[in-house]
Parts: sequence; C-alpha cells; structure tokens
Amino acid sequence: MINKPVTAQAAGRLITVEGIEGVGKSTNLAFVAEELQRAGHKVLLTREPGGTALGEKIRELLLQPDGEIVPMAELLLMYAARAAHVETVILPALQSGRWVVCDRFTDATHAYQGGGRGISSDTIDALDYLVTGGLRADLTLLLDVSLEVSVSRQSSRAERDRFEREANPFFGRVRARYLELAKEYPERIRLIDAARPLPEVEMEISRALQVLLLR
Repeated sequence: MINKPVTAQAAGRLITVEGIEGVGKSTNLAFVAEELQRAGHKVLLTREPGGTALGEKIRELLLQPDGEIVPMAELLLMYAARAAHVETVILPALQSGRWVVCDRFTDATHAYQGGGRGISSDTIDALDYLVTGGLRADLTLLLDVSLEVSVSRQSSRAERDRFEREANPFFGRVRARYLELAKEYPERIRLIDAARPLPEVEMEISRALQVLLLR
C-alpha cells in the first residue's frame, strides 16, 4: 500500500486511454506507444484491470459473461487489481524513466463503477487515495463516440463480456460521467471525437502527445 501521494512527473510519464466500448482503444493504444517510441522513449503498454498475474485473474473474474457481482464487490475487485498493478508495475516503470501507456485507469472507475453502477465519487476517491496515493495520469486521451456508434461497432463481436452485455442506459451513464470528468479536468483530459476517420483521430492524438513531449 502506498502511504503518500506520488506523481508520475518525478521520472517517466503516465498516459491513460479511456472511453466506452467501441471507441477504438486497442488501435489507438498501439499508435500512442509507437509515437512515444519514435520520440525516443522507452514505453510500457499495460491495461486495467490486469497488468499483473493477479490482475489478469481478477480481470477474468470481472469479465465473465455469466458472472454476478454486486457493485461494491466489483469496485473492490478493481482496486485489488489496481493495488498490485500500481505498486509492482506502474510505479517502478515510472521511477525508472519509462513512459507508461495504460488502457483505463482511475477515470474508468469513476465512469463505470461511479456513473454506471451509482457508487459515489467520495467512496471512489477515498479508496483510490488509499490504493494509489493520489497517482494521476500526466495525460488522459478520452476517446468518445455516441452510443449509436458504440453499438454499431460492437455488433460484429461474436462474444461479449459482462460489461459489454450491459444495456444502453448503463453506457449512457458511463459516457455522461466520462464527459463530466473531461470538463472537471480539462488540463489533463483531452476529449477526442473517435467517430471520425482513423487518420484524423491519430492526428489529434499526435498533437496532444506533442504538448506533453515538450513539457
């Protein structure tokens, strides 16, 4: 457990990629990593929940299509995975000077367990500080599409996990909370219209990364 606030700025940088299902996170995560490597940085690409042996087992449990997990248990499982991830993977990488690119982080918890499940921000913030010590991303790329686009992009998926099987009202609340976070933290969260053609999305991501690279 981390007992005091830490910042990514001490050495490496932490970049997170967020968004509801179907925004193209996988494709754009790879692009972010490639851009940073071209800029001469050592990059660690990771994900949440996951990133460690324990985290991946928790991920399997959380995503099981037929799993039934009450909201508070879901939240605590997320933070069990995050505790291991931050302490054994993310912090050591940052302290060694590597740039960490993470598929989802604390914003996802506020969006999915907060907005989606109705758990209060105060509860999430208290647990987050206990587990991460206040670690925040240097840059968050929030890829956004409408619910209609999200549903359309997921229609070809043969199998859906427990979250992907949620109804549209759930994702409406998740997306709304993401957009609230973008307004609350405009200096950190870059809102990107991911419904546009991929080259346009990549160009905007490149611009956001360039600002961080020049700091």
